[in-house]
Amino acid sequence: MTSSYRSSHRLLLENAQQVVLVCAHGERFLTGSALRSLAVLEGASLVVGTDGLIKAVGPADVIQRQFFGETFEERIDCSGKCILPGLVDAHTHPVWAGERVHEFAMKLAGASYMDIHQAGGGINFTVEHTRQASEEDLFCSFQQRLQCMMRTGTTLVECKSGYGLNLETELKMLRVIERAQRELPLSLSATYCGAHSVPKGKTAMEAADDIISCHLPRLNELIRKGELHVDNIDVFCEKGVFDLDTTRKILEGGKEMGLQVNFHGDELHPMKAAELGAELGAQAISHLEEVSDEGIAAMAAARCSAVLLPTTAYMLRLRQPRARRMLDEGVIVALGSDFNPNAYCFSMPMVMHLACVNMRLSMPEALAAATINAAYALGKSHTHGSLEVGKQGDAIIINASRWEHLIYQFGAHHDLIDYVIVKGKVIYKK
Repeated sequence: MTSSYRSSHRLLLENAQQVVLVCAHGERFLTGSALRSLAVLEGASLVVGTDGLIKAVGPADVIQRQFFGETFEERIDCSGKCILPGLVDAHTHPVWAGERVHEFAMKLAGASYMDIHQAGGGINFTVEHTRQASEEDLFCSFQQRLQCMMRTGTTLVECKSGYGLNLETELKMLRVIERAQRELPLSLSATYCGAHSVPKGKTAMEAADDIISCHLPRLNELIRKGELHVDNIDVFCEKGVFDLDTTRKILEGGKEMGLQVNFHGDELHPMKAAELGAELGAQAISHLEEVSDEGIAAMAAARCSAVLLPTTAYMLRLRQPRARRMLDEGVIVALGSDFNPNAYCFSMPMVMHLACVNMRLSMPEALAAATINAAYALGKSHTHGSLEVGKQGDAIIINASRWEHLIYQFGAHHDLIDYVIVKGKVIYKK
């Protein structure tokens, strides 16, 4: 056969010690006993086509025969190494200005989250700086943060607005996320979080009315014109912020526009947010440190995913979410870094490690929570979160003989990760 008839493919990853598929049968999420034995191939290879999708994955000798004589834009010898799906960070606040390192010292001295908030710090501090920042400055810092996430193996990131609290700044933040979606290789899931806090000088009811009558109609108009792509709507449902009634109104307004319901609930006080989310058909609820037994059961029945944030409980010294109870009840457990000025962590490998140590997840449970289940929380598990034929060719290659090293070696991800790949293209090489 002459070379002109050979089909060309984008990438061949060959002879890996392990390829961690996570799922092998098109599962959209994993719960229960399926979490105990993730799909892993020994001595395997993987092919990504020029369209960026996975074309084949299987034993190295089978792949070699199947693609004999065909050309590849790039081949990587993965002997002695492991291939895993690109990691998914299901909860971040990555667009903001104004450092809050001084608040870490206050927290270490015993100040609570709400103490700092009421003293004009916390979200209010970030809101002031974000309102003043130019769109270009916000984009530059956001781009740097995404690159830090990418180097730790993250290939799909949920990104929230929420440090504007007025229409002008919220739209500015969403435009920054939109630009990054166009210009950067990572996949992003954009979240409108205008109800992140009650703006100064307003009551929660007034803020909710402003969001429903002004923010959402304008957002809907921009989405319909194709100027913005927004996936999710978020509200901080919390005592002293948005109560159950105002949360319901805002989330219902977003749902009517076709946005996925994906919100903060039951973090500092039991609010029955999990029950509300299950009733509204929420895709995901984050935090859940104070969730009730009834809320856990309702989320399991509604297939509403729980996005647990080990960094938040760790840094704020909160009670850990009851991850084991959720897993035992069949809740779809996902993980996020909660990257924000209050919980400064880019690394999903460190998040997985903390989930294992502090929330008692097993390593397979933690990896599923940071891949297929995190993708499910964003409504993207049909395209992301596992290494299966037809899915987007997002992968990481680690220089270790077993995949568990990515979780076991706390803080060593920079040494372990040799390659990060998106749509079959190497976007980071050590």
